[in-house]
Amino acid sequence: MKDLSANPPAKNRFLLRALAAMGLIAAGLLMVLPHPYHERNFLITAGGCYLQTTVYEPAGAMAANSGGGGTVVLYHGLAGNRKIMAYLAEGFALEGLRVFVPDLPGHGHTEGPFSAARAEQCSENLLHELRSRGLAPPDSTILAGHSMGGAIAIRVAARVPVAGVIAMSPAPMRAGHGVSRDMVLFDGPPALPPNTEIISGALEPRLITASARDLLQAGRDVNSHFDLVPWATHAGLLWRPAAARLAQDWAAKVLRLDGPNAAANAGATGPNVSPHRYKLPSRWPLAGCVIGLAGFLLIAGPFLREAVNIHAKSRENFPDVETRAVSWWRAALELLVVGSLAAVVLRYWMPLRLVRLFEGDYLAGFLLFSGVLLIAMHGKELMPIFDFRSSAAVRAIFAALVLFLLFSAWLELSVTEAWLDAARWQRFPLLCIALIPCLVAEEILLGARAEKSTRRRVALAMFYRLLLWLTMVFGILIMHSGEVLLVLLAPYFAAVSIAQRWGMEVVREVTGSAAAAALFGAILLTGFCLVIFPLL
Repeated sequence: MKDLSANPPAKNRFLLRALAAMGLIAAGLLMVLPHPYHERNFLITAGGCYLQTTVYEPAGAMAANSGGGGTVVLYHGLAGNRKIMAYLAEGFALEGLRVFVPDLPGHGHTEGPFSAARAEQCSENLLHELRSRGLAPPDSTILAGHSMGGAIAIRVAARVPVAGVIAMSPAPMRAGHGVSRDMVLFDGPPALPPNTEIISGALEPRLITASARDLLQAGRDVNSHFDLVPWATHAGLLWRPAAARLAQDWAAKVLRLDGPNAAANAGATGPNVSPHRYKLPSRWPLAGCVIGLAGFLLIAGPFLREAVNIHAKSRENFPDVETRAVSWWRAALELLVVGSLAAVVLRYWMPLRLVRLFEGDYLAGFLLFSGVLLIAMHGKELMPIFDFRSSAAVRAIFAALVLFLLFSAWLELSVTEAWLDAARWQRFPLLCIALIPCLVAEEILLGARAEKSTRRRVALAMFYRLLLWLTMVFGILIMHSGEVLLVLLAPYFAAVSIAQRWGMEVVREVTGSAAAAALFGAILLTGFCLVIFPLL
């Protein structure tokens, strides 16, 4: 452990870093906590579905008119949850509407199992349940949703009369535009319900925007509309003011909302703009989440070094394992070969179905096969890697769990549901064990830390992971495995992967244990997978 008292400049830098981190976290906390609306959580039983549901209402709305302006039932997308829909829900609440946002089966805090058909059926059951309680009259209710939720809103509204539909980047419901049949969640789109607004992002893949545009039939859907939001990605639509404005205006138009709560039109134009404009929801919680994350990242490094630090004399007795790094071109070829073999095997056999994670079982199986094959090719390097003291493993486990709980708690507080429930914790051990071999193999390919700088090791590890990801995409798109969620989540996996690899480098440096670094990384990756993937 480094003695900061013997080095005043180092001690001062540490204190400044800690103070800056605390300031960022405090500022983020002040930005994510205030809510200008009533938010209540319920467990709603609807036709055998038990849905954790959040109800949004503007301040004073319940006492004034009991949500008389109308109702919106808002469905999230695949791998989403009710909390990530908060920005859009607040936009509707600011119009004087009562908004119901459920966690669909297997998502967020609602129990599984998940399937697209069950999510659709439970969504319809929820609408019927709200209608039976007088909370969703047909002439004053709008169904809205994003991605899978947008497709569900269209499909449910085609069977159950509602005033209108707002589908944001609805998931494709038929093959075409590069979408293969195995990627489609639902079997064919219904006739578009009346008064449907479809919103897509200009930066989304063409296959999604073209499929969404095809839902409107020229000359037939005269009461429906398609809008393209500039500079918006698929997930970015959830936080784009332009998308929220389009949704507000369509709700105001369909429900004829022009009461005293509406503000004057601020010069808006367009065929579907309502005669009144409403205040946009605040994006301060999103900014606060980012600022708070920056604060946590600022102190994560020093915390990790202290958490895994071992006594200097013990550290001298266990120097970094002297494994020879594999040349990058040979490692690249090996990764392409083993990744392709894993993709072929998984096309016909999925051994980790017992993990019961939607498409997470494919990822776990892919990494397990790839890791085992790579270790078999470098068996001589395996034993030196596991020549380490148990205290290094214990410290790595402790540090990984603390960091995961810290970050997941912050995300749960701010913008998305990330706190694991009991059902997800039950899957943790098996999934973690399945992910360890691939990270051990990565340590073998990278070799001892003395051979490369930290930045070079991180960059090389990202290159290796990219190659594995490309072979996985080959299995998904070319061999039609159908696990398209893994492609859509690639940006988030990339961001987490970089942070995870930096943490692994710290553990490797401080403990001298490649195995402890692999165990640390496996725990973080397991936690992220359990947050993202729906439960089966």
